[in-house]
Order: sequence, then C-alpha cells, then structure tokens
Amino acid sequence: MSASSFFLTRHAAGGYRLLRGLPPPLLHTRSASVAKTGTTKPDEDHLWEAEGYLAFSRARIGPFFQEKPVLKNPFLEDALLRGYLSRHLPEKAVFSDLCDFGEHIANEVDGWGRECEVTPPQLVQFDPWGRRVDRIVTSPAWKRMKDLSVQEGLVAIAYERPFGEWSRVYQMSKLFLFSPSSGLYTCPLAMTDGAANVIQSLGVSWPVEEAYSHLTSRQPEHFWTSGQWMTERRGGSDVASGTETVAVPQTDGSYKLHGFKWFTSATDADMTLTLARVQDGAGATTPGSRSLSLFYAEVSRDQEGRLKGIEVQKLKDKLGTRQMPTAELLLDGLQAYRLSEEGRGVASIANMLTITRIHNSICAAAAMRRVVHLARDYASRRTAFGKLLKDHPLHIQTLARMEVEARGAFLLVMDVCRLLGREETGIATQLDTHLLRLLTPVVKLYTGKQAVAVVSEGLESFGGQGYMEDTGLPGILRDAQVLSIWEGTTNILSLDVLRCIARSSGMVLEAYFTHTKSLITAASTVPSLTPAVKVVDGALSGLGKFVQSATNTAPSYLELAARDLAYSLARIYMGALLINHASWKGASPSDTYAALRWCEQDLCPVATKQARGWYDTNTPPLDIALVYDKPKEA
Repeated sequence: MSASSFFLTRHAAGGYRLLRGLPPPLLHTRSASVAKTGTTKPDEDHLWEAEGYLAFSRARIGPFFQEKPVLKNPFLEDALLRGYLSRHLPEKAVFSDLCDFGEHIANEVDGWGRECEVTPPQLVQFDPWGRRVDRIVTSPAWKRMKDLSVQEGLVAIAYERPFGEWSRVYQMSKLFLFSPSSGLYTCPLAMTDGAANVIQSLGVSWPVEEAYSHLTSRQPEHFWTSGQWMTERRGGSDVASGTETVAVPQTDGSYKLHGFKWFTSATDADMTLTLARVQDGAGATTPGSRSLSLFYAEVSRDQEGRLKGIEVQKLKDKLGTRQMPTAELLLDGLQAYRLSEEGRGVASIANMLTITRIHNSICAAAAMRRVVHLARDYASRRTAFGKLLKDHPLHIQTLARMEVEARGAFLLVMDVCRLLGREETGIATQLDTHLLRLLTPVVKLYTGKQAVAVVSEGLESFGGQGYMEDTGLPGILRDAQVLSIWEGTTNILSLDVLRCIARSSGMVLEAYFTHTKSLITAASTVPSLTPAVKVVDGALSGLGKFVQSATNTAPSYLELAARDLAYSLARIYMGALLINHASWKGASPSDTYAALRWCEQDLCPVATKQARGWYDTNTPPLDIALVYDKPKEA
C-alpha cells in the first residue's frame, strides 16, 4: 500500500475522515466537542452518522450524558426550615445571613467538602532523618473549613447569644445547612462547642480562661478546636471500667497523664478534655467512675517539632468520616490540669454530652435533608420508561416518605435546641429542664437510625449512580452510619432514657406527657388535622398505660422494653410537633399532609409489643437460643 493511502483529509467541521475508498482505521480519535446533557447532538455526531458509522463503534461512547443532580441554595430550597424560622425567629438579619451562607455552600463550600473526602488526612510519623514528628497532614480544604467556621461564628454564636434564647436555634440552623458540605468539619466543631460549654459551666478561670477565648473566637488566627479523648481499649460508653489513664500530680499543681487513648476524633485539635484517674502518693488508683476526674491539656510541640507527651500510634481506617483524622494516641507524660473536683469527671462531662449529642442529631437531620434535596432535583432530570422520574407516582411516593421522615427529625432536633437555648439563658422552667434531659438521648438515638435508613433509600433513588464513589453520593451513607454509634449507641442511649426517668422519679415523663398534650391541644380546632390529633392522643394514652403497668415490673422487664420505649417517645413527640407546626397561621398544605402521613405508622411500638409478650421473662432465654442456635448433630 502506498504512503498516500494513510493520508487523512481535514474536514471543515474540525474532525478527520479517510480518503474516499480507503478502509477505516482501527481507532477513531474523538473530537473535544462533547454533547451537553439533555441537548441535541453536536455536528460531529451528525457527520459520523452521515458517513455511515455506528453510534458506539470502537472508541465512540455515544452522544447522551445524564445530567447530574445539582445542589442549589439549601436555605432557599428548604420550605420547612424557612417556615420554622418565620414562626419562631422572624429576624431579617437571620434570613439574610442564612441565604448568603446557603449560596456560599452551594457555589463553593460543597466542593471543599468533596476535596476533604478525596484527600484524607495522612500521618507522617518520622522526618527524613528518622526523628519522630507525628504530623497529621490534612488537605487545604480542611483548613479552609476551619477558617470558614470561625468567620461564620458556627461556635461563637452560641456564646455571643445575639438572639437570646433563640441563639442556639440560629446556630444550629447554620450547622444544619453546613453539615452535609462540611467534609465532617462539624465533628471538631461539636467537640469545641462541648468543651466551651463545660468550661463555662465549671467557671471560666485559670488555667482555661485563655482556652475559652480561643474556642469561642471569630478570628481565624486566634481560634482553637478541641478534642474529646475519652475512649480507651476497654470500652467507649463504659468509661467507669474502661478508663485506665492515670494522672500523676506535679509539684506545680499540674498533672502528667499516662495512658492509651484508643479513639480520638479530630486529632489535629489544639487542646483536649479527657478523663483520668488521679494517682495517690503510693502510686495507686481507685477503680470505678467515682475516681475519674476531668482534665484539660493543650497539644503543643517542642523546639524540635516533636509533640510534647503524645505519640500518634496510627490513624484509624474507618468506614466513613474519612475526611477527619481519628487516631490512637499514647499519652506519655502529657501535661494537664484538673478541671473538675477530684472524682467528679463523669458528672462534669454531662454538659459536653448534651452538646455533642445535639450536634450529632443536627448532622443526622441535615444528611436526610440533603439526600432528599438531591433526589428530588435528580427526579426532574432523569428520564426512565418514557417520562421523568418525578412523573412516576411510585417514585414520588418514596421521596415523599423520605420527606416526612426528614421533617419529623428536623422539628424534633430544633425543639431540643430551643430547650437548650432556654436553659442557657436562664429562663427554662422546670418542665423545660426535664424535657431537655429526656429528649437529648431520645433525639440522638432516633435521628441516628433515621439517617441511615433515609440516606440509604435516597441512594437507591439514583439507581446505579448512587453506588458509584465518584458521584460523592455513597459518602453520605458511609458518614451517616457513624451517627448511630458516636456519642452513645442506640441501646446505650435507650438505657440512659431509663436512668433519666428513674433519677427524676418519673418527673421527666410527667413533663413529657404535659407538653405533648399541649402541642396537640393547640391544633384541636383545625379540622384537617383531627385524624392526626386522634392518633397522637391515642398513642399517648397507650404509652401512659405501658408506663403505669411497667412500674411494678422487674428491672429486666424495662431493660428489654428500653429501645421500644425510646422509639415511642420519639415518634409520639415528633407527631405532636408536626401537628403543632401545621396548625400555625403560616403553615402550608404540605405541613398538614406531612403530619397526617407521619401518624399513619405505629407511634407507640412499646405498647404494641408489650401486648404481644415481647418483654416477658421467658423472652431472653429464647433470644439467646435463637442467636446461638447450632445445627443438630447428624
């Protein structure tokens, strides 16, 4: 074959074609012009067809590309959030700030969050010359998240209190928008908020006065984040028997901490609060929670760049939350200062747990809201079986069910934030205080479970693309899974609900029944809500009968019922909140519909299962036999 047989002629449209009569080459080079999603084919494609080529021959991948879901301003897109604030915090400054913040999140911050996901932290334990340095290297986006958090006052708002008792609602509304795009930076913010709250409750004085100003600062160069180093090898929630770290008293009044912290989140923090047992003069410590004290320590380096009193053993390889450094730490002489009275460490972190559990719940509600927003946008872009997904009733029914769950979660979380704000500003009634104590573990445990289910359903609404890592969608589910684990698992928090009831001699339940009843009574004059009001009232009655009958049972009976009791408390209260929100003058028909749909489920599973004998004394042996069932010998 002559050399001229290989010559190509340049076509006017910018592509190449073979001289007439010559065979096609083995490989076609695709033009840089690509069809826009959902648009007509580019000129190149028409030329290929004119030449008689098949649409997917060799290197051609076809002209169609599915439009991706688009994140729009999450504040402007959230009818419930805007409605809630219009009712309770109708301040122009709040709406303007949240609108601007939402625009920034959609246009820029969400991209930073994705960068944090694909550029996870790395541990550099040694420098090139063998010296131990233990540097945790995070992405530039992680550092931008820190600066943004300070500038937006995501911690500071709670302590500046620009809107009095509603300042917590304002702060948490911003975190609600920020969380799904934050690259998990909400976790160090939660611990920072918790640490500031503990310091405030114990008294802002030396040695933590300066630390408090760092934690609540709006200046990036001044702001600190705090760690929360509690978990050790022997256990997480069981700090009483799980804490082995010892605190050795020093002559200057400080302590040296020696121990191994198994799970430390946001390990790149500037300071930490941690638990340890004070060693007596003979070098002995006392077991149990009553010998645990709370300590404050700064994370610093010596002149050679080595961490003082800390060795980073490894970074954890987690299912999700990969954006954030979580490490195993050896504390080897870390200088610390005791904050609590000796032996009062567990009691001193109660405020911290309240704050971090509420933050956890905000993240859960936010994850649900985000996946619903993306799924509904995608439903208006994706065509299947001849019509858009939003025109398939079954698909929209599924999204509507997700929406109802997201609404119930949001209202429950915000009501707990309202109660926290009232307590912090000194205007909480005894009823408010009891409700806050009861609902904090309830909101955390229930929204954590909701988030996993709703986000999983949300991923399914994208079909196969919901399973592809490069879409960013699976990360929402992986991160959601931690929400039912951190800050107390579902069972641990269910038992905390029982302790709360017992320690208050049932007063928290009285407050619950009183307030829930008042929420639905306010809606009794709205005819469209009557079916929902009847359901919640009936469920409340069933719950009351269970509580009455369970009073005289053995502790093991209530322990078996604890999880279902907590679920019942959550569902009934969420139903009452949805009804109450739908009854105010600014409510929409969708608010009413959401309340009605919520009340279609079993709102009091503890009463239902009690009637079926689930908590009887013969149940535990049967459960054990089932779980550990072995095949019969042949």
